Amino acid sequence: MALRDLTAAEQVAALQAGETTSLELVDAHLAAVEADDVEAFLAIDGDGARERARAIDAMPERPPLAGVPIAIKDALSTRDIVTTSGSRMLEGFRPVYTATCVQRLQDAGAIVVGKTNMDEFAMGSSTENSAYKNTLNPWDHQRVPGGSSGGSAASVAQRQVPWSLGSDTGGSIRQPAALCGIVGMKPTYGAISRYGLIAFASSLDQVGPFARTVEDAALLLRHMVGRDPMDSTSLDWPGGITLPTATDLAGLRVGVVEELMGEGIEPGVRVAVDSSLKAIEDLGATVVPVSLPSALSGLATYYVLAPAECSSNLARFDGIRYGHPVPADNLLDQYEMTRGQLFGPEVKRRIMLGTFALASGYYDQYYGRAQRVRTLIVREFEAAFEDVDLLASPTSPTVAFPLGDRTADPYAMYLADVCTIPVSLAGLPAISIPCGLSEGLPVGLQLAGPAFSENRLLDSAHALEKALAFDTRPPGLVT
Repeated sequence: MALRDLTAAEQVAALQAGETTSLELVDAHLAAVEADDVEAFLAIDGDGARERARAIDAMPERPPLAGVPIAIKDALSTRDIVTTSGSRMLEGFRPVYTATCVQRLQDAGAIVVGKTNMDEFAMGSSTENSAYKNTLNPWDHQRVPGGSSGGSAASVAQRQVPWSLGSDTGGSIRQPAALCGIVGMKPTYGAISRYGLIAFASSLDQVGPFARTVEDAALLLRHMVGRDPMDSTSLDWPGGITLPTATDLAGLRVGVVEELMGEGIEPGVRVAVDSSLKAIEDLGATVVPVSLPSALSGLATYYVLAPAECSSNLARFDGIRYGHPVPADNLLDQYEMTRGQLFGPEVKRRIMLGTFALASGYYDQYYGRAQRVRTLIVREFEAAFEDVDLLASPTSPTVAFPLGDRTADPYAMYLADVCTIPVSLAGLPAISIPCGLSEGLPVGLQLAGPAFSENRLLDSAHALEKALAFDTRPPGLVT
């Protein structure tokens, strides 16, 4: 078996057993990264990765992650590696520090091989809003990989790396994971430090793993969670993350969110999700319908709150505090020209939406009302979890759509996150696993749980993953 075909857990085991070296692993993956058939990477640190691999190979005892390669979304700061957040505003920017979650993985032995493509400042659902390139879906190069973490998802699906990091604001880990046929997890809000994550919407942003298996996602997650004094929203983790071992779902109650199974869900997606729900029952769980009426208002709520926070967070990118200044005759013109020329259309659209929602006279009408709806959504989730252990729905209402298909229709693009946004608004953990094919393309199943239920989610997803036995290898991929 080729080294790239090994899962991350298998690579760790092979390294610990002395069956391969970290340098051999890094070289095998870098060959695929440097070829980059799907345009997943914006920056590659081949020399740094090889240097780190040699250092780990020379250690008398290997660290927990043993020298396994990883890719990092370009929204996460990495010392001395270019970090742009997919924007011309930060072109060539080299941070002077590394994000806490990345540093924790490096301390555990993971080796960063590069930074992955993304929608500019994480605003988008297809990675077509990157200022640099379009990333291609490994299953069909004429289709999008999803977004905003499309580069991270595609790099794992293409087996350029065994796992990667993304960020999820309204579904930007789970949705591309579904479209690329891999596992993606958004943890409980505050479980992982956001220090070093370039902010989009601070009350929603979360870092999480992409992997080919649930076990790999758990292995990565366990080294990232926990309190960070550099992030006041980070939380102590009760009990830690355990690797999943469940083989059945006996005694589990799974609620199917009715509002996320109806209009707008492609027939092929519905068939694949229904089949996976039957598999959940066959594993011993009880499946019942659950209603979350306010979930249908999640999209509108999100597109008031997230742009409002984006408007505030991106105010610092003015060419003086951050960003490249565009020369002008006076300071106001410099602000306008810098932001007008270096921000892309989607970023400018969301800044304008958010600024309007926060304007005097409109704040209560839009932002205040959206916050009240968000509270209703939180309460409905809390009520649902009094009766069920987990909630299930499609991850994305469609399979991967063609490149350019929705770029002229922002609303159609926003609908790609309709199933993932309610969970984000509630700050809850959720995981997407591949559950079948529609039109020859992957379909994702989303499982969500109450706060800090990651271990139950991982165990349940692991048992279901084994039962479904989905082949994550894209057609025609040669390793």
